[in-house]
Amino acid sequence: MSYKTLLVDEADGVLTVTLNRPDVHNAFNEELIAEAVDLFSGLGASTARVVVLRGTGPNFCAGADLNWMSRMVSYTRDENVRDSSQLARMYALMNECPLPVIGRIQGAAVGGGVGLVAVCDIAIAARDAKFGLTEVKLGILPAVISPYVIARIGETHARALFLTGERFDAERALRIGLVHRVVDDIDAAVAETIALLKTSGPEAVRECKKLIAYVASHDLIDAIPYTIEAIATRRVSEEGQGGMGAFLKKEKAPWAR
Repeated sequence: MSYKTLLVDEADGVLTVTLNRPDVHNAFNEELIAEAVDLFSGLGASTARVVVLRGTGPNFCAGADLNWMSRMVSYTRDENVRDSSQLARMYALMNECPLPVIGRIQGAAVGGGVGLVAVCDIAIAARDAKFGLTEVKLGILPAVISPYVIARIGETHARALFLTGERFDAERALRIGLVHRVVDDIDAAVAETIALLKTSGPEAVRECKKLIAYVASHDLIDAIPYTIEAIATRRVSEEGQGGMGAFLKKEKAPWAR
């Protein structure tokens, strides 16, 4: 896969997706959004085990590109709806990616960059990483990213951060649940997480993502039948049989050998 704004590399079951616009702190524009949509649309058929999302240079993602934003000023409302719909599609595809997504967060993650953090299954931040939901400072809203950010940090933290637009550090991001780990050696932490994911059944991981999404979005009365069917299906699956059989024999699972 060859793109202009993304670097995509696959090795040893790891698909590394790098935002590659370091001159603008990896801010996204129409081209990056379109390329991300194209890439994540096709990951259902990927044989990779995990995706790592990262940025080139000192920063993860500065949100929307200023040149792109300058064009928005003259957009009609209908043009803004079309533009925002494509952005929303990018986040939805990333959020629903069947593969586990690890976010490697260094430097600044601002505005839409926080949205990218929120759609990662596991977000690992460097200790000096900085965050901000700064849209209100421009008189606009963190609207498209709000479903994912609010799901991640909850309404109470969203109220404080959406309304003030204040910047915050990695330790606060950890406390509110935006990131899962704050580390000194980010590459070692990412490698450790990849190794952990590779000991999990690849089909089970995909099904876990579906399970979480379903249970989180349905009432208990609907969720319980789904969970019964889900576990019954996995127990009789080839992967489930192989994994449980290996456990009972005190052997490594087939995918971890």
